[in-house]
Amino acid sequence: MSDTATRALSLLNLLQTHRHWPGTELAQRLGVTERTVRRDIERLRDLGYRIESVPGAAGGYRLEAGSAVPPLLLTDDEAVAMAIGLRVAASQRLVSGPETTITALAKLEQVLPAPLRRRVIALADTVQPAGINAGAAVSSEVLGELALACRDAERVRFTYTAASGEVTHRRVEPHALAPADRHWYLLCWDLDKSDWRTFRVDRLSAVEHTRVLFARRPLTAEEIEEFIRVARSWVRQPVEADAVMELPYDEMRAFFGQWGQGATAEDDRRTRWPVGGGDFRETMYGLSWIPAGVEYTVDLAEPSRGELRETLERMLRALDAEPAPSRAAVRDDRVG
Repeated sequence: MSDTATRALSLLNLLQTHRHWPGTELAQRLGVTERTVRRDIERLRDLGYRIESVPGAAGGYRLEAGSAVPPLLLTDDEAVAMAIGLRVAASQRLVSGPETTITALAKLEQVLPAPLRRRVIALADTVQPAGINAGAAVSSEVLGELALACRDAERVRFTYTAASGEVTHRRVEPHALAPADRHWYLLCWDLDKSDWRTFRVDRLSAVEHTRVLFARRPLTAEEIEEFIRVARSWVRQPVEADAVMELPYDEMRAFFGQWGQGATAEDDRRTRWPVGGGDFRETMYGLSWIPAGVEYTVDLAEPSRGELRETLERMLRALDAEPAPSRAAVRDDRVG
């Protein structure tokens, strides 16, 4: 393969791995001049790749969607990952249904070398997505747009319909997509709230790319997992309660972190926090995390209120009572 063709393939690979590339950076990566980059861009355009040029100091190049799908360059690992993802998607609740993913999978596996095909089969057999197929249908187009925005650190706008039916328009910096507990979630920095937010992807629509890039905020894998756990729990529970604690809102959020989502300031010294669970025991467990020494009131409906009161009264009686002697101690007394 000629140097020109090799360089063009390298350029195409770079364009496929990021949303926007400054011309100077492309030239540095390829070890050529910006003029050579411009000529190679034209060669790729002649092959059917739609590449947008952005003039100016902050300008560069961007691979755009065209009227037809041009050839893609994939590494071995990327091809395996795509094939496994298509196998999983074929059995999941994507709006386009399994037919599209099956045909795409057939085309991809047809050109995979035998060793890679064996890797796909072996890995796909071990992939058991936990319950996603039981959740709400998700648009594969929306998932794809959000995935690109996460990859490229690009701000997006979208419309969100909450469980209550309230419709809002959000401006966010997307960080990660995660499937969990039958649903897909988008973790992002909400520009209007100036805080992290997690959204159910099946409730998202009208995703719009802004072409505005952002600097990623540092998050560990453990922090991302914590956000998703909070999002999974942030649904209406069979037993709901409101705790109003004698703690200013800022101090409450500092103590609870992401688990304080949904809390609101009652006034400058009190915070209302919704807490719930599958039954009164889970609600009681949530209340037990209110900081030591902080007084609070609880609005909990019957019959859960009575059940919780009876359980706590028995616990108090058990703590006040003299502990029963152990069997070993009784045996020792009899021997003596």
